[in-house]
Amino acid sequence: MIKLDQKIAFWNVREELSQVNRLRRSYYELLRDELDQHLLQYALINSYENFLSKNLRCPFVEKRELKPRARIPGVEYECQNAFLVIFVEDVIPAIHKKNIRFFDVNKTTKANLLSYDALPLTSKLDRNQKYLESARFNDLLKTLLPVDYALLIQRDPTSKAKNRFSLSHFHVRVDWPIADAAEDLASSLRYISKELYEKGDKYAEDIQKKFFEYYCLPVMVGGRRTAAIVAAQYLKRLPCITTVYAGSSESRALIRISERGVSKAILMKFKSDEMDQIAETNDITPQTFKKNYVVLREKNASICIFQATYSYTNHARPPDDGKLRTIKPDLNWLTVGGQHIIPKPGVWKYPPLPMNVIYT
Repeated sequence: MIKLDQKIAFWNVREELSQVNRLRRSYYELLRDELDQHLLQYALINSYENFLSKNLRCPFVEKRELKPRARIPGVEYECQNAFLVIFVEDVIPAIHKKNIRFFDVNKTTKANLLSYDALPLTSKLDRNQKYLESARFNDLLKTLLPVDYALLIQRDPTSKAKNRFSLSHFHVRVDWPIADAAEDLASSLRYISKELYEKGDKYAEDIQKKFFEYYCLPVMVGGRRTAAIVAAQYLKRLPCITTVYAGSSESRALIRISERGVSKAILMKFKSDEMDQIAETNDITPQTFKKNYVVLREKNASICIFQATYSYTNHARPPDDGKLRTIKPDLNWLTVGGQHIIPKPGVWKYPPLPMNVIYT
């Protein structure tokens, strides 16, 4: 267990970086943009196609499920792709292997991958596929995403190219208790001075509930989503930015946690007249909208990717005066910060379109 009195390093904004590290961040952000595209395709579009292939109706997310503190129906859908990806701007030091379990045995070496019986790989596996700039990286990514636990992508310190990133490990378990993660968050926000239970059991329970709310999840969800928020909290120990992606068979969303906060992307249906109105509002033609934003079509509707981003209230930020304070469970920690229809994967020219739907 990592003790709270240890110095916790936080990532630096671009203006505080050396030129070398600014270049590294630029590479990271460009590669992250590309990874976003791959995971939107896999989490949302490919999942819809899974339902279609089995003649099942896709369970679209309701708008109310995107509200902060919303309750999500506790149903897991087998056709919905579930996964967990951790993408780090630098390298995770070996000291953290106790809690982020990456070892030689689960490195993405050819020998390890071929010995993992659950993977449909052949001896023709290209060793360079694990690098993000590889033309076949996405093929390896799609093969490994269904593997239990997480995939780890980080900078390759052995490469001559200083800013080369690779999918370094698979089957990576996040091994840090939820109570420790909640304690860590509450301490940084000054709701406790040292220990989770210093103000009693009820207060500790409230802290753990707020920990889930901080990451826009219902209380005590399981599986990859819990692993994702525990990982996101733990990785604040690194002096670099990190991004955690989670695809959930229950939430039917792509959850993304980064230095910018939390976002959720889902599939959303629009009728023809609604699309015409969106196009007119954004000064584009209906044909342009359909070509660049519609990812799938049904008989009476078209399907787009909708993304909600969340902002923290003052109650979820460290207090300006640094003084200890008391949690008030009824106060919201999150608000909806942005709502957009985003272009379909692969579209470069067109931006996300603002679209207020959650509270309508």
